[in-house]
Amino acid sequence: MLLDGMRVISLCHFLQGPACTQYLADLGATVIKIEPPHGPFERKWAGANAFPGGVSNLFLAANRNKKSLAIDLKTETGREIFLRLVESADVVMENFRDGVLERLGLGFDVLRKRNPAIIYASSSGWAGVGPMAGRPAQDLIIQARVGLVAANGPTPRAGRAVGGAAIDQHSGCLMAMGIVAAYVKRLKTGKGTRVEGSLFAAGADLMMEGLTMYLSGGFDEHRALTRDEHLSTWFNEGPYGVYPVKDATVVIPTNDPAKLAKALRSTELEAFIGVDTYAQRDAYAVATAAVVKDWTYCDLSAAFDALGIWYGKVQHYRDLKTDPQAIAQQLFTDVDVNGAKATIVNHPLVYDGRKPEFKGFPLQIGQHTREVLRELNYSDAQVDELARAGVVKLPQKEACT
Repeated sequence: MLLDGMRVISLCHFLQGPACTQYLADLGATVIKIEPPHGPFERKWAGANAFPGGVSNLFLAANRNKKSLAIDLKTETGREIFLRLVESADVVMENFRDGVLERLGLGFDVLRKRNPAIIYASSSGWAGVGPMAGRPAQDLIIQARVGLVAANGPTPRAGRAVGGAAIDQHSGCLMAMGIVAAYVKRLKTGKGTRVEGSLFAAGADLMMEGLTMYLSGGFDEHRALTRDEHLSTWFNEGPYGVYPVKDATVVIPTNDPAKLAKALRSTELEAFIGVDTYAQRDAYAVATAAVVKDWTYCDLSAAFDALGIWYGKVQHYRDLKTDPQAIAQQLFTDVDVNGAKATIVNHPLVYDGRKPEFKGFPLQIGQHTREVLRELNYSDAQVDELARAGVVKLPQKEACT
């Protein structure tokens, strides 16, 4: 694959950092996931308490194609193993809270001494600067801080969060992009780079369209952000939003008002032909909602298709797995997890007509501990002694033999 030869040491937990390193692993990088012997958060917590095959769904979402090395970095011996690993690495990626690795004696300056060409990629909540430096940060907190919650509701005070970790995921994508850029530089010059990101900056980047419009337009907050509940955004003309019909729910982007009125055979909607549909967006949304509620989805779809009107059906998660478009684009794959079936989201891009190969999960903590330490010239006897001392952890099956 494209990143064959890249060696990444991942000190990542939760979702953002693991998602970043999963993208790299999908593309062929060797990603060694450093885990504490007792296991990281994403092995212990699962959304909706879902543990297919006894494995957290959060872990399954963002940890494929990696190797697991379990080390106690609070021990001097564990830190030395880690530093030896850094010597042969291209990238170290971490997403701890500000200052955690420095307190362990594994900060950027220490790693750079062991490997001057190392790419040191770190992402925290607040980038270690400003009044929020060192404070906890998490997707929902950042959604609130960057204005996403306020802009996502019909009024700022009745804001709504996005129903998923959108900023975590976006931040992971941005970090993967930064790491690949630094790797290209390293291949050309032999020099490392410090790549720094934050959830706060990623959240602002995710909101770049709305923020640029609002901050550059001199809008009054009440006039701009307060809108009819059907409208999806504050900055689009009506009827851009979400509308229930008799047997489904549809989204209707901004369309030609004359075509929309004709398709729905509505004299009420004809009143919006030739008017400013941004200034009249609330009235337009209310009128649209009143008209479409009596249509079935099948009839509305046929009427819209006949005139080239843009629309979409609101789907449930359950619908997506069998969606013909999702099947055509290979969005999902079913995998075996300890005898149970789990469905995961595939890598989102296609290279030369092919999706990256799924190679498996490190289902056990420390599953590749012996393999990685052998690469560092530790003998099997030394690995066994390190395991007995609690410095490293071997997978349960191996430990029992």
